[in-house]
Amino acid sequence: MLAEMHIQGLGVIDGATLELHPGLTVVTGETGAGKTMVVTGLHLLGGGRADSSRVRSGAARAVVEGRFTLAPDSPAAEVAAEAGAEPDEDGSLIAVRSVNAQGRSRAHLGGRSVPNAVLSELADQVLAVHGQNDQLRLLRPGEQRGALDRFAGRAVEEPLAEYRRVRREWLDVVRELSDRRERSRELEREADLLRHGLSEIEHADPRPGEDVELVERARRLSDIDRLREIASDALSAVSGATEESPDDTGAVTLVGQARRSLGGAEDPRLRELEGRLSEAAAVLSDVGAELSSYLDDLQADPAELERILSRQAELKQLTRKYAEDIDGVLAWAEQARGRLQGMDTSEEALAELAAHRDRLAEQLVTHARALTAARVEAARRLSEAVTEELAGLAMAQAEFEVVVRPQLAGAGGQESIVVDGQELHAGSEGVDEVEMRLRAHGGAPPLPLHKGASGGELSRVMLGLEVVLADADTVPTLVFDEVDAGVGGRAAVEIGRRLARLARSHQVVVVTHLPQVAAYADRHLVVDKAQETTGFTHSDVRIVSDEQRVSELARMLAGLDSTETGRAHAEELLSVADRYKSECGARSSAGG
Repeated sequence: MLAEMHIQGLGVIDGATLELHPGLTVVTGETGAGKTMVVTGLHLLGGGRADSSRVRSGAARAVVEGRFTLAPDSPAAEVAAEAGAEPDEDGSLIAVRSVNAQGRSRAHLGGRSVPNAVLSELADQVLAVHGQNDQLRLLRPGEQRGALDRFAGRAVEEPLAEYRRVRREWLDVVRELSDRRERSRELEREADLLRHGLSEIEHADPRPGEDVELVERARRLSDIDRLREIASDALSAVSGATEESPDDTGAVTLVGQARRSLGGAEDPRLRELEGRLSEAAAVLSDVGAELSSYLDDLQADPAELERILSRQAELKQLTRKYAEDIDGVLAWAEQARGRLQGMDTSEEALAELAAHRDRLAEQLVTHARALTAARVEAARRLSEAVTEELAGLAMAQAEFEVVVRPQLAGAGGQESIVVDGQELHAGSEGVDEVEMRLRAHGGAPPLPLHKGASGGELSRVMLGLEVVLADADTVPTLVFDEVDAGVGGRAAVEIGRRLARLARSHQVVVVTHLPQVAAYADRHLVVDKAQETTGFTHSDVRIVSDEQRVSELARMLAGLDSTETGRAHAEELLSVADRYKSECGARSSAGG
């Protein structure tokens, strides 16, 4: 939750610290005192858009600092950890957002500079701001479906996740089938080229590394005369006389003579050398035998050389077209086979792909039905809950209705499936449209919210909806910004009661002008404004209690703060509120 917020240089607030209660905190003050700057500060702290016009006149920048207390294993703590933010010694986390007079902003979390998006991600986990702009947004059909899904929770989340998973796969197959059909001629031409290339390669049937091997063999056959001369000279030097050199004396003969000379010596050192010459003679004999064998095998074979040169020319045709060497040609062939499998435009392949599409469509229809059923059930519960809230908001005859209806497919749309005989648009959120309606009284027809409610009624309807949706919200801190506008009397008391009840499970912050709401606060903050000698207006925020709180409520009662009647009325409001909260606490304890 948000334990504390400090505001500096924002609007009319020069500097103020707000200590928030874990339960219900209300913020009140005269018109123009700067109550909305509290919500503006929360928006900035949550990564919202920075506006230089919000910077206090004469100030270099506006700064908003918030101290959050987070559970160690909470999603918000994970966001902070991923950003490298360090908690304070007491475990709390400090978030800071500053905006200078030129509109440039900076964000810090746990002592580290972070993008604004990190603060936004953190705020998604810990803060939900419900204001008049949110009311207008909820009049849009897409937002109404989102509100219903949020109210339904896991009952809709799970079938929606399955629907989206199958839909992604189904769309991939639908697009591939369409692409193959539309590009069949182009793909067939490409396939012909690939098949021709594969046929050419398969006919040549090259082996890995064959081109390198042929180069070596061709070089040997081309140089056969020179190789024979080299080998013959070496054999003559090793073994002695040959037909070409009958008078030569070879190394084997000379080494034998040296051995015989040393063999009769009595000197041990000379006899040792004789043994080493014996080893040399053996090596020379082996080399001579291998040279003779090499010369016997080294026969000129013009036909073999011609065959090798012909094979090289054949392989050269492949390396000119497909790759730099034979290994690359074989890799190209493997890729071509894979490509051909994915571009088969034969009737059999298209029929198989169409059958796969139809199987996925059947699965998608099943998940769409489950999703619709979950929404219909959630719509029934949401309708009943909001209608019950309206009864307590001086709209006892009104009936709130959430309608889930099929979203018909447009003409020629690919993203459509047939459900129960109707062709529906299979969007990312399902096949449903959601519309919230109001029946103002028993004899009236149900109408969309923007048509079926007056301004005052719409405020109460939206507040009732906000309270119900907030009760289903998992974020710990809920902020209501004057959503009670246009409400008064008994309905205002009921609003206060509902917010107090909500504050038993959430931290609730309310900016209000209604004393009937403010009376239910666990902590009451007042924004005061004063005129400086320089002509600038500045505001401060203070906690009020006891007599100060009575005076503030009396002021809110049409400015009756200095009269006995106003103070008596304020004390009565506080007494009623305290009694109601005590009864709620007792019922909660008994239920626990």
